Amino acid sequence: MRMLARRLLLPGITTLALTATGCSSAPHTGAADAAAPATLAPAGDGTPQQLDVAAAPEGTPTPAAVARAGGKGRTEQSSLKVASYDAASGRAVIAKAPPGPAPKPTKSTSTPSPPSSPSPTADKPVAVGDVIASAPAPGAPNGLLAKVTEVVGKTDRGTEVKTASTTLASVLNDDKAEGKVPVDPSSVTVEPLMKGVTFSWAKTGGVKFGPEGAKLPLGNLRLDVNAAVDTAPDAPASAGASVSGFVQLAPQVEFSYDGTPGAGSGPRGAFLGMSGDWSSQWKLQGRAAASTGAPKRIPFAKLHSAPVIQVGPVPVVVNLDLTCYVQVEADGRVTLDVQQDVKGDFKVGGSYALGKGWTPVSRSDVKSTPVTATVTAAGKVKGALGAEASVGLYGAVGVSADFAPYLRGEADAKASASSDGKTSLSGAWALYGGFDLSGQLHLQLSLFGTPLFERKIPLGALNREWALASGHAGR
Repeated sequence: MRMLARRLLLPGITTLALTATGCSSAPHTGAADAAAPATLAPAGDGTPQQLDVAAAPEGTPTPAAVARAGGKGRTEQSSLKVASYDAASGRAVIAKAPPGPAPKPTKSTSTPSPPSSPSPTADKPVAVGDVIASAPAPGAPNGLLAKVTEVVGKTDRGTEVKTASTTLASVLNDDKAEGKVPVDPSSVTVEPLMKGVTFSWAKTGGVKFGPEGAKLPLGNLRLDVNAAVDTAPDAPASAGASVSGFVQLAPQVEFSYDGTPGAGSGPRGAFLGMSGDWSSQWKLQGRAAASTGAPKRIPFAKLHSAPVIQVGPVPVVVNLDLTCYVQVEADGRVTLDVQQDVKGDFKVGGSYALGKGWTPVSRSDVKSTPVTATVTAAGKVKGALGAEASVGLYGAVGVSADFAPYLRGEADAKASASSDGKTSLSGAWALYGGFDLSGQLHLQLSLFGTPLFERKIPLGALNREWALASGHAGR
């Protein structure tokens, strides 16, 4: 939802129910966890606020937020927009935006003040030192977060300015924010990478049904795949290899920022990540061709979304990318027929705390239903239905993750097992379930205004494997 994030599950070659204990490389320490709550005050007086975190309003342009140079530390939703932007030169044209929705009021721990009149600077032209935070705009498909370095002059389209990159700390200042925003599945674009891939989704007010009339839970997106994979050259026609099934997700963005005074020029805490529920069901059949070297990875779809989350007056553009794939590692001798249903949740991200730096967060809880499986002939096979996911801000990757639930089988003759406990054995056999989770934090997380770390920080290679069933003829 390149989630999530997240690699999704491949069916196990197992008879038994498969339960993976949750895994976590680090606890979530978001902005709200990084420090004790500060006393927050209403908007307008320059003191810290607790900002709402929500999806940007639909159906109308999202106005830019502007932090005025020489102001009192208060960023406001303005009446301006980015009419155009040239990434090569850093030049932008700033114009008057059409009327849009009124900004949501911010939450405060103190007694609310009476509603104030519109800010007199809302229509004020931009000046050198102003910081602009914009939703996607012409020339800036991933939004724009930039500081004005020079006002070039007026044009028939607006005011042309030169800009330089900046950070969220320059617009969120000493404020605090924390929230989870579901990704609108209808906003996700899908690029099938092979034949036999279909996409469906469901959202409030615009329900679309899955394949063959199957209803999806609201907020879910689903990919179905039914495709052939490379078959061993000496396999009979009846042993043609194929994979079929689906991956279903309900991804959400998690964002927090703690600019409590006393942290210096950056925040005291921050968190960016992706989480959600997922389920998968798939079937792998036939005799897959032998893989040499690295396991054979077959991407079958790419998904992209750039949701805009409204952090108080500031539009923050989050970029999500997900590549779903099938991976087969085989010796070309094993013929198998396996099916499994898997459900779980996932969370990947990066957590920042002043004095500790960035810490990776990754965890998943995996559960599966009983399946039946047959492994024929001597040999080994390992299959996974997984995903590579990334989440970042304004087009820059901040966190990447690779999650691959898998099933592994070994046999020296023929072995079959079923969830009712019946087995047919000829020779030794063994079946295993498991998952691999890996990834890393990227330098671009410094967009929060935190210190730049020298190299990518690994999430930590996590692997869990458990025996599903095994046996030997005559036992």
